[in-house]
Amino acid sequence: MYSIKRYLQFVKPYKWRIALTIVIGLFKFSIPLILPLITMYVIDDILLAEGLTTDERVESLLWVMALAFFVFLVLRPPIEYYRQYLAQYVSSKILYDIRQKLFDHIQRLSLKYYSKTKTGEIISRVIHDVEQTKTFVVTGLMNIWLDMATILIAIAIMLTIDPVLTLIAIVLFPVYGFSVRYFYSRLRSLTRERSQALAEVQGHLHERVQGMPVIRGFALEDHAQGEFDQHNGKYLDRALRFTNWNAKSYAVTHTITDIAPLLVLAVGGYFVIGEIVTIGALMAFVQYMERVYNPLRRLVNSMTQLTQAHASMDRVFEFMDEEYDIVDEPNAKVLDRVHGDVSFENVSFKYDVEDQHVLKNINLPIPKGETVALVGMSGGGKSTLVSLIPRFYDVTSGAVKIDGIDVRDVQARTLRDQIGMVLQDNILFSDSVAMNIRMGKPDATNEEVVAAAKAANAHEFIMDFPNGYETLVGERGVKLSGGQKQRIAIARVFLKNPPLLILDEATSALDLESEQLIQEAMNKLAHNRTTFIVAHRLSTITHADRIVLINNGEIKEQGTHDDLMRQKGLYYDLFQVQELDQKQTKNKLSKR
Repeated sequence: MYSIKRYLQFVKPYKWRIALTIVIGLFKFSIPLILPLITMYVIDDILLAEGLTTDERVESLLWVMALAFFVFLVLRPPIEYYRQYLAQYVSSKILYDIRQKLFDHIQRLSLKYYSKTKTGEIISRVIHDVEQTKTFVVTGLMNIWLDMATILIAIAIMLTIDPVLTLIAIVLFPVYGFSVRYFYSRLRSLTRERSQALAEVQGHLHERVQGMPVIRGFALEDHAQGEFDQHNGKYLDRALRFTNWNAKSYAVTHTITDIAPLLVLAVGGYFVIGEIVTIGALMAFVQYMERVYNPLRRLVNSMTQLTQAHASMDRVFEFMDEEYDIVDEPNAKVLDRVHGDVSFENVSFKYDVEDQHVLKNINLPIPKGETVALVGMSGGGKSTLVSLIPRFYDVTSGAVKIDGIDVRDVQARTLRDQIGMVLQDNILFSDSVAMNIRMGKPDATNEEVVAAAKAANAHEFIMDFPNGYETLVGERGVKLSGGQKQRIAIARVFLKNPPLLILDEATSALDLESEQLIQEAMNKLAHNRTTFIVAHRLSTITHADRIVLINNGEIKEQGTHDDLMRQKGLYYDLFQVQELDQKQTKNKLSKR
């Protein structure tokens, strides 16, 4: 019930439209209730009436039919149209609002959450589960009440025809209500399990589709098929368990709704023989039984749909309740101007409470305009350290300060406005080259986009594309080489023009020509900015103002390249190993 109460908060803005839809629906559902009365009148008062001539009967029949055709051909169509349109309009608007809320929520969740959650499962909740909740609006807030109103109106009319037959008609209602309640509770839990299994299939499928080059490259098709069969089989098991109980609910409830009309027909037939009721009244009663039990059968379908909607609501709000790791303080300031001084003061960090520290008591002051290179073995904490600057994570202890202000005391979005990042694997969106560059400044002019691309050494290869800056890059920039992707990523940072710059393994895994072009662009980009470079290849950072070697989460050495080489410590040893590896690689290439 808690999830329903929360869902009603999204329904509240449209309550009057829903009320209007229900009112129109009452007219729509009430009109068919006239038919049994027309049937009874035609049989008893026209066809079987004594003392009427043939002409009088024909005239009376024509008047009744004219009135009936007017109601069903003129009045009912617009009522049907507006009832359907308003129902779909309201439900679609509510789903729109929920997805807007969820997307805003997605953008606020921390990177820690995304590191533990499959993308496909998130998409499943935002698309599939939200869509399932539409049933709650159309069925739960509208159709169920209209069906119940139809039943009550029909029973009221039946009571005026014959109270005894009416009591026989509704004698099985309590049994029906008990069976609906019994199956509803079981189907809700089964629906939730089925939805979760489907989300796991979607998450697994999304991940494998993205990794298809690896699957094909390593000839893992059979292995991948086996893994998918496991996830798909789990969903099949949950779906069949749901189907089993759903079929039971249909068998029980439909049996009840089929027995009741037979009872009425048996007793009503006896009453006609005994001349207690007329033939027309019995015919009307039989038709009203359909008007009563058809809505009851729809309630069974509605019950199944509502269990799905309720389970989906649970999953939607479970996702919506994911807590943010990074939250602005109530009095957080706007960071609109940055001088460029950055300092790490006694910074320690671990990803989870039970984990070991990734960073330990880091103290590192960086004045404005300095280029600091962070080096060391993989897993030492270099990328983690720079991720604390834009508050992708918050420190476990200590503080990261910009111009003497703790980054936790400013609004995270305004903080990130002051930082430009170029990563090893930059994400490009499946849109045009120009749009991807414009991510750095959405309102940039075409001239500014071109200037940024030229500064990033990207203009030349962009103009070689068939459509130039309007060329679509494909999902995650699949149509571009690694070097081209990096230069577009650098171009959007040029366009953003931030005072702080983070370059995280930006030239790793690139060919020599691309590396030189990107290195040249990055040197221009870093000019007169406070810059952090995370690098694996030491030959690319010898120009840095300061090199900081981090090992096992601690600063072991720092200084210029020449200083560290003279010390002949860890940096010296690492540099020598890389130089040796490069010489061996060149020798191998020269012998081919």
